[in-house]
Amino acid sequence: MPATPYDAFLLVSFGGPEGPDDVMPFLCNVTRGRNVPEARLAAVAEHYQSFGGVSPINQQCRDLLAAVEKDFAAAGVGLPVYWGNRNWDPMLGDTVTRMARDGVRRALAFVTSAYRSYSSCRQYREDIAAAREQAGPGAPEIEKLRQFFNHPGFVGPLATATRAAVATLPEDVRDGARLVFTAHSIPVSMARLSGPDGGAYPAELAEASRLVAEQAGGGPGGGPRPWQLAYQSRSGPPSVPWLEPDVNEVLDQQAAAGAPAVVLVPVGFVSDHVEVRYDLDHEAAQTAGRLGLPLARAATPGTDPAFVAMITALVSERMHGTPPAALGQLGPPPPGDCPAGCCLARDLRPAPAGPATGRTGR
Repeated sequence: MPATPYDAFLLVSFGGPEGPDDVMPFLCNVTRGRNVPEARLAAVAEHYQSFGGVSPINQQCRDLLAAVEKDFAAAGVGLPVYWGNRNWDPMLGDTVTRMARDGVRRALAFVTSAYRSYSSCRQYREDIAAAREQAGPGAPEIEKLRQFFNHPGFVGPLATATRAAVATLPEDVRDGARLVFTAHSIPVSMARLSGPDGGAYPAELAEASRLVAEQAGGGPGGGPRPWQLAYQSRSGPPSVPWLEPDVNEVLDQQAAAGAPAVVLVPVGFVSDHVEVRYDLDHEAAQTAGRLGLPLARAATPGTDPAFVAMITALVSERMHGTPPAALGQLGPPPPGDCPAGCCLARDLRPAPAGPATGRTGR
């Protein structure tokens, strides 16, 4: 047991607009300081407006928080729950200020991202630090729970969803269906600095994909189906290398190679927000339709009971020292603060001598 008991749980997420008038202010929050052209913002805004200007992510956070409260109660975890976002109401700074007013002194934070990189880990730590500064001298200590890319409670629901997605395909193509795992692309330079030794983001994604494919089965001899990791939702200028291949390019390649069908598995996401529903269910589906390639998409963990129980288990690791659960060879990511040079926003090292492709993580 820690010397000072934890007295609250904080759900930290990305946030999303909840009406047409919210879309552009939300996107300005997301891109603040990055000099993104207005034309690009307008194009992305259309993705949100196609859903009525409402991102599903906030409601999904409400649903997850309600499920966590019930699971905490069943497990005897007596922590009040709070929720704060990086980019939209409820803003994290406002939530931490409320926590301070409520007398919270030490909280555990669960971030809705399973992997290590600047945007999926360190930036959230920076957001928490800024929120504590906004709250002032009475701000609670807030400790971020570890990554969970290889936790059974994350892998299991994705494997179940993959099998369910295969079952929706026409019967004559199910046996030969191939899996394409997808995650949000990030700049190659950022990927190089993910994790204490560099390259954790693509490595963890590949390991999670392997574990899900292994559990989902359905391949030759009952083993995993053929699978590939792809990326989606890149937003940087063409001159900046981002992780590849793009999911639409992979669908082209799969069709050319004679794949009878493909199941998309959004392994990089914990819920079905706009980047899943638009980039996969709309754009990737259009690509597959053009190719005549049968396509299904696996659901994300969302509020699957095993995923919710995983959150309770991560809390128990910190509160009671229960053994950390992890599948595969990489082991559980360590708890506690990251090393000083881990998961920086960009590659600060000198460029290597000689020609370079600007690619990594293959």
